Amino acid sequence: MKRVACVLSLLAGLCLIPSTALAQEAEAAVNPANTAWILTATALVLFMTIPGLSLFYAGLVRRKNVLSVLMHCFMIMAVMSVLWLVCGYSLAFGEANPYYGGLAKVFAGGVDASSTVGDSGKAIPEYLFMAFQMTFFIITPALMVGAFVERMKFSAMVLFTTLWAILVYAPVCHWVWGDNGFMLGWGTKDLAGGIVVHITAGIGALVVCIMVGPRKGYRTAQFQPHNLPMCVMGTGMLWVGWFGFNAGSGLAANGDAAQTLFVTHISAATATIVWSLAEKLKHGKASVLGAVTGSIAGLAAITPASGDVGPIGGLAIGAAAGFICWVASTSVKSKFGYDDSLDVFGVHGVGGLVGTLMVAFFASTTLGGKGVISIPDAETYSVGAQFLVQLKASAIAIVYTLIVSVIILYLVKAICGGSLRASESEEEEGLDLTAHGESGYNN
Repeated sequence: MKRVACVLSLLAGLCLIPSTALAQEAEAAVNPANTAWILTATALVLFMTIPGLSLFYAGLVRRKNVLSVLMHCFMIMAVMSVLWLVCGYSLAFGEANPYYGGLAKVFAGGVDASSTVGDSGKAIPEYLFMAFQMTFFIITPALMVGAFVERMKFSAMVLFTTLWAILVYAPVCHWVWGDNGFMLGWGTKDLAGGIVVHITAGIGALVVCIMVGPRKGYRTAQFQPHNLPMCVMGTGMLWVGWFGFNAGSGLAANGDAAQTLFVTHISAATATIVWSLAEKLKHGKASVLGAVTGSIAGLAAITPASGDVGPIGGLAIGAAAGFICWVASTSVKSKFGYDDSLDVFGVHGVGGLVGTLMVAFFASTTLGGKGVISIPDAETYSVGAQFLVQLKASAIAIVYTLIVSVIILYLVKAICGGSLRASESEEEEGLDLTAHGESGYNN
């Protein structure tokens, strides 16, 4: 009997070997360091919207609209989170065809705790990738809020951003970042969203602010920020959160992530200095508002390039963004008269385009970049060829976003009683009270 027992024990042990090996292999497929870093990066990017962007925008409006802006950002976060699960992730990262992700992954279909993204040994759980990308889906429509603060109906805002996220963000995301997206197939460089996030948000914001119309008293009344310390605090949160935004987009804890983080910081710092110098030279004083706005311009511009450029590229892109975005947010806006209240187009749209085009030059090893060849069948890195790819992808995203945003706004206008904006009396009283029945301050 003892011999029989020994044989049975040996057989049982042999039967366990394959399952144990498979379990170890499955565990080996997920890289713990990468997973830990992207868990952190996901939290950092969500932190950018709530509270970072929320406080940045809230400090810039008048006190009677502070809760309205905070509510806009908070509600967008909630709605986009659910929408991402329902269909956003599938539309953006499904593989139906090069133009459309499809519906295979609606409600996280086919995703479970054992699903991974990335090569074996370097992969992260797919749920984590889904959560990380969800934070981008949240912040992109939230960025647009700054263009139409203090006058757009809350219901119109929710409906517009919902439709916009499905019809603009998700397709463009698939084109650029989807495994079979056609812009990715061209070799488009956009690490963390110069096209996907900043250009789309900037163009969408410009369309909205024009179609909604300017705030009452625009060009005659003074619209002073009611709480600049709040704005500065929000900017600091955005700056720190941006490390997760950019350095997390490589989905790995390695030297590339460290370089990305460093050039991100350098670009933001350089743009802060350049914007402040421009103000000092023109007005005799460098404002706090200008410094924080310049930092966001530098962060937006380095976003698409941060995975390909070195410190020299960070300096150059930051300097260009600081000056060009300053011109766009002051002279250009003044000349054309559109009320982009918090300079979403001037900072994010223009900044995103600056970085998307400049990466072609500063990705070259001659200018300190990595020289990564992304264009199919290319044998060496070509600045000219890469620039044409960047320009073509940007132009398509701009035109598509503009057309679809206009169509969505007309649809929303029809649904919301023929108007996108609050009534004149509601705007005068403030959206905190008229839209939400509350006041941000008691005195």
